[in-house]
Amino acid sequence: MKSIVTFVSAAAVLLIAACCSTSETGASPDVRELPKPSLKGTMSVEEALATRRSVRSLAERALSDEHLAQILWAAQGITHKERGLRTAPSAGALYPIEVYVFLSDGVWHYSPQSHTLTLHVKGDQRDALSKAAMGQGSVRTNGAVILIAADVARTTNKYGDRARQYVHVEVGCVCQNVLLQATALGIVGVPVGAFTEADVKRVAALPDEQTPQVLIPLGYTRQE
Repeated sequence: MKSIVTFVSAAAVLLIAACCSTSETGASPDVRELPKPSLKGTMSVEEALATRRSVRSLAERALSDEHLAQILWAAQGITHKERGLRTAPSAGALYPIEVYVFLSDGVWHYSPQSHTLTLHVKGDQRDALSKAAMGQGSVRTNGAVILIAADVARTTNKYGDRARQYVHVEVGCVCQNVLLQATALGIVGVPVGAFTEADVKRVAALPDEQTPQVLIPLGYTRQE
């Protein structure tokens, strides 16, 4: 009986230790907290518009956490906490957009509400993503690839047959937000629409209700 009590006590101690360890270290390893976005930059909107170019030759160096966080915030970050409004306009504020980012360690899903990344698929999937995008080199070699996906049904429930058009407008707004923010940070990239939808959906392990809309490979300028 004494040995059983000792075993149970030891198990309880281990359980408590595990719980304390989790609380002390914060989020799970599968969740990445991102640096807070800056609301002021060194480049004007006009300069970003004039400077932005589609660049396909990208350095393989990973984007810094600060730059990645700023770009994801520009894509879908919260700008009004009480109403949940975001950086890009959305018909009826229904927000059908979901943002994923392909990094060297996996595919991550961006949560606007918490400004965090959650691991969605383990491992570097950019080679497979490039194959799904007709073998385009920029999708394989880069600092990160942003995937903009959409759940059109969120908009269809209110707007019916007009929903798809509204979602496409929203995707364009999000894409331009990403590209202009990247430009302001000294990062280059290109929007990619040439891909096999089913293959991208498979590589990204998207839920059934979400469809890929555009890929945006990003990176620092490659030094030739």
